[in-house]
Amino acid sequence: MLLITGIQAAGKSTIAQGIAERLPRSVHLRGDTFRRMVVGGREEMSGAPSDEALRQLRLRYRLTAQTADAYFAEGFAVVAQDVVLGEHLAELVEQVRSRPLLVVVLAPDVEAIAEREAGRGKSAYGTWAITELNEVLHEQTPRLGLWLDTSDQTPEQTVEEILRRWPEAVV
Repeated sequence: MLLITGIQAAGKSTIAQGIAERLPRSVHLRGDTFRRMVVGGREEMSGAPSDEALRQLRLRYRLTAQTADAYFAEGFAVVAQDVVLGEHLAELVEQVRSRPLLVVVLAPDVEAIAEREAGRGKSAYGTWAITELNEVLHEQTPRLGLWLDTSDQTPEQTVEEILRRWPEAVV
């Protein structure tokens, strides 16, 4: 079971898909899918999230852990990806029962994130500034697993580096 995290536009979806495609019998689990399933009453995360937004975020992470465990129990290699920052990373690691569990944190610099965000067809940064999320990543997120500065890497290079350094990601 591999969990890939980082702030928005760090490359999580692309890298997770690339790794899943390299593994036999694999699943690419997108944690954000659980957020989008909430139709009525969804509260989005922000710099000062409401209690309900935090409750929904924790539910999303719990569903990710449970779904990953279910696929893993059926013999799938699971590559889960989501924005998991601050104390939530340690919480999610505890919730996942499947082992070995690997964590990869994609941590490109602010300039690379801004460039990637500008090139995407969607905007992930409503009220959250890139620098604010980057600070949460670097100052409040526990140093679990393998942290990679992918600022100057292509997605293919990042996938190759993760596969080459696989043992370093074990938590």
